[in-house]
Amino acid sequence: MKISFYVLSESKAQDFLGFICQLTQTALNKSAQSLLILIEDNTLLSNLDTALWAQEATSFIPHQVLSDITAESDDINANPNVANPELLAPVMLGKHMPAGFNGIVLNTTTRPVNDFMASTNNSNPSRVLELIRPDATSTQEGRNKYKAYQQLGYDLTHFKV
Repeated sequence: MKISFYVLSESKAQDFLGFICQLTQTALNKSAQSLLILIEDNTLLSNLDTALWAQEATSFIPHQVLSDITAESDDINANPNVANPELLAPVMLGKHMPAGFNGIVLNTTTRPVNDFMASTNNSNPSRVLELIRPDATSTQEGRNKYKAYQQLGYDLTHFKV
């Protein structure tokens, strides 16, 4: 798995939602894969949901928010889209990873993506995008994630933006 860390400058961190929208659009333009934005913060989830619909005056990024009910259901027949992530929108926002997800993950959480993969069936993202804000807490969380991914032998890159 390829993991890319984006170390944000102060200006990018101040427009965090804008940067996520920009990175989401770039990922969609460069790949035919689905994109999952992992978010544990309810306020960020709500704000990003709104921002993606109004990314630019003349465009929007179609997406869907995965519900907690969907994550808790073990009954594939009750939630067929969970077992078939290809039936979901090209961009999904949520607190969990759908079973069988194999697209790109943009991780805004404090935990490595492997924590989310462990609780799903057959999830194997092709790429992970990690965002690191320019503050001590985010930097330390990024270092912890980097070490976790490094121990698993993943291909790691980083970009200063």
